Formats: sequence, structure tokens, C-alpha cells
Amino acid sequence: MSAPVRSNAPAAVPAHPAPPTLPAAPASGAPTAAELLEFVRRTAADTALVASLPLDPEGRTWIRLDGPGGSEAWLIGWPPGTGTGWHDHADSVGAFTTASGELKEYSLAARIPTDGWKTLELTEGVDRTRTLPTGKGRAFGHHHVHEVLNESTTEHAVSVHAYYPPLPRIRRYSRSGQVLRLEQVERPEDWN
Repeated sequence: MSAPVRSNAPAAVPAHPAPPTLPAAPASGAPTAAELLEFVRRTAADTALVASLPLDPEGRTWIRLDGPGGSEAWLIGWPPGTGTGWHDHADSVGAFTTASGELKEYSLAARIPTDGWKTLELTEGVDRTRTLPTGKGRAFGHHHVHEVLNESTTEHAVSVHAYYPPLPRIRRYSRSGQVLRLEQVERPEDWN
């Protein structure tokens, strides 16, 4: 197995043997968010796969997986105190499940415009928080803005993520109170 990769964005690494696959996707060929959630739950239950991920105390590590129906999937290790920062997955739907440890997701229950802005003032009441212990996960739709963290000070967490279509871009944001600011747009070629 190659050395673990560290960064805040997915990177191309050698594929791991295929995890469990879903039944055939709908006629359109595109897996739904619910199907991606079923996939990440089953994959997170594969204890041998989860144990194969090298964990690094300094940064997140990952292995790219074969997702269902042409989706992009990742097994990700989270050292204590690490997180993603505020971001979205643009036009992709997705799902993730905690395979070990516990993750926390902070998200916005608001539809964010896809383009044409740099700064938005959020209204009160749009913040959501979810605690996702081992075995718990969630699916999300297009343009879902969130931040995922391992808030433990001592324990690693591991999770499984899947996106369809494969990530066309990730938008990264900064947040100060109720102000959300677009900071950067990343595309797959930026992750190589």
C-alpha cells in the first residue's frame, strides 16, 4: 500500500479493492443520495477495509474507493482536532457515514446561490448541527454547505464518503458570525 496522503482535499491514490457494491442504479445510471448512503453504510461496516487505512497523527489520510454507478468514494481518516472547513460539493449529491470514532457536522439549512456572489449574510436559524457516532451517517443534496470535524482531543475517526457525479469542484468558504464568504473554488486538476 502506498504512503498515506495528507491534505484538505481528495487526492488521487491507488484504488483499494472494491468495497461492496449497490444493486444496479436507476435507468438514468445515476445513483441517488439514498443509494449513496446505503453504500457508505455498508462500506463503513467492512472492518477489514476500515482497519486498512493508515492513520497519521498530523493530518487526514484517505484511500479512493470504487463507488457505485460511477460515483466517487473515499475512506478518510481524521486525526483528533481536524476538519474540513466550510465547503460544498457543487453539483454533486453525496453521503457519508462514520466508520469509527465520532464526527460532527455543522451545516446550513439554506439554499446558497450557485454563482455570482462573494459574500452572503445568513439569516438567523439556518445553522444545523449533527453528531455522527460510529455507524451513523447522512445523505445530502446539491450545493450542501457544511463543515465536518473530529472534535475529539484523543481519538482518530474514520469515515466513508461518496459523491455523484464525481466532484466537479469544491467551493471553500470562510465564516464570521452570520457572514459566509466564498474564498476559493477547487477543481479536480487542483488536487493532483
